[in-house]
Amino acid sequence: MRLEILPVPGIGHVTDGDDLAALIAGAAPWLRDGDVLVVTSKIVSKAEGRLVDVPADGPERLAARDRVLAAETARVVATRGATRIVQTHHGFVMASAGIDASNVDKTRLVLLPVDPDASARALRSALRERHGLDVAVVVSDTMGRPWRNGLTDVALGVAGMPAIRDHRGEVDPYGNELQLTQMAVVDELAAAGELIKGKCDQVPVAVVRGYLGATRDDDEGARALVRDASLDLFSLGTAEAHAAGLRAAATLPDGTGPTPPDPAAVDRAIAAVADLVAPGTVFTHVTDDEVRAGFAATVPDWPATATGLLLGAAPTPVDRPDLVRFGADLQRLRTALAAEGIGSVLLPPPAGSTASATLAL
Repeated sequence: MRLEILPVPGIGHVTDGDDLAALIAGAAPWLRDGDVLVVTSKIVSKAEGRLVDVPADGPERLAARDRVLAAETARVVATRGATRIVQTHHGFVMASAGIDASNVDKTRLVLLPVDPDASARALRSALRERHGLDVAVVVSDTMGRPWRNGLTDVALGVAGMPAIRDHRGEVDPYGNELQLTQMAVVDELAAAGELIKGKCDQVPVAVVRGYLGATRDDDEGARALVRDASLDLFSLGTAEAHAAGLRAAATLPDGTGPTPPDPAAVDRAIAAVADLVAPGTVFTHVTDDEVRAGFAATVPDWPATATGLLLGAAPTPVDRPDLVRFGADLQRLRTALAAEGIGSVLLPPPAGSTASATLAL
């Protein structure tokens, strides 16, 4: 495979209502079927009228920008000083919801296209129907990336090709079947196009030639790149996740899990609070089935679903401040258990035992 990346200069200033297909076809009469157009989302947004008026400077501008950002935000992911990493209504996670103030009058802000996939499909259709060109279209924008410095372009919308090249089920030269490999090829093409575009060069469109043998309509578009929330391992920033954990600890519900707790996990929870509890406080995990059943039989309101038992003994002799501290230590342990995925219920101590409280697991 031999790839070429070609700039499309001469498009000029784009305004609301401009015909992007005509502008691109006029600036690049050398386009061929099978080319991939990488189009900066900003000129798509300008042509679609996705601009808002704001004051040119001062606190009024900041306040107006904050209102616009709030309207474009579906969920705040992380905040550091003035930086806001948010999830847009499209599902993209990016700084400031992709709102841009570059290459536009100081009294205006550029928003992302409402539906970048639809924008890509419309541009592809216009080039095909009015200019006889069968090309793929990638609508790109610049993003940062977790764990890595620097920015790169990624695809927000695509038409004429699938967003992902799925290698699962293929066999590598060593005979290994690929299980997880799905390449975000439109992101790679967007990044390749950015090598010859750029904010200061006024080249908003690049052409990648040689990658596609033929175009192919794909209804899913770049939405295929947005990971489902249930599979997202990094849905919050570090500070936000920590704060969410503290709030969850403060409102920890009573309840036991559907499966017996892992003894090693219980031991890890006890060890996690061992250096924090009051001197003399002892937590004992009862692992013998017969002993646990005997104790459970004497505990009022023992949950029918509980399969584990922790006994907590407060330091003796006990006065009122000790009892308050013991209650706090029990909550610490319940929080540590919850962090291991183990639910618990605080109950009175078993009859005839020296324990001060019982945790049913």
